Amino acid sequence: MLGKKIFGGTVHTLPSDLRKALTTSSKVLKIWESLTPLARNEWICWAITVKQAETRKKHIERVVS
Repeated sequence: MLGKKIFGGTVHTLPSDLRKALTTSSKVLKIWESLTPLARNEWICWAITVKQAETRKKHIERVVS
């Protein structure tokens, strides 16, 4: 899955930490790619707009789950 283009959202690009998390499983990646660009954008925004690194990590874990 490395090197494969993974789409971001309508406004937000996919940050590297979220990209890495999404590529841990082909099932997770398939679900991510089935989302609309607007839905992906909302998940990215939710994951990256937090202030603390630990909270961001938890949000990224939630996106993957």
